[in-house]
Amino acid sequence: MADEIPKIISVDFYKQGSGREPVREWLKSLKKEERRVIGEDIKMVQSGWPLGMPLVGNLGKGLWEVRSKLLNTIARVLFIMHGGKMVLVHGFIKKTEKTPLQDIELALSRAKEVKRG
Repeated sequence: MADEIPKIISVDFYKQGSGREPVREWLKSLKKEERRVIGEDIKMVQSGWPLGMPLVGNLGKGLWEVRSKLLNTIARVLFIMHGGKMVLVHGFIKKTEKTPLQDIELALSRAKEVKRG
């Protein structure tokens, strides 16, 4: 019996009409070690999808979050699954217990743009 090769889901960054990629820009603004941790968490989702808690949370309406524990804080990368890909629509450092509504609304509005093409 041949070993089954796990399917790796590819990742796209949400791109604004202007060509800017806010999630990529946000990631680049972080410290190298923080980017490494978030990148490893995203890779885990890519190779193990579908995953659940504690790494991946379902925010509803097709929106998911990668939950990364950094040294002194917590980061979230919100994404949707679209066209068989993981599309990163929003990233932020979490400062409150619950994910702020404005972050969810921003991610949902970007998700709608992605789905419209």
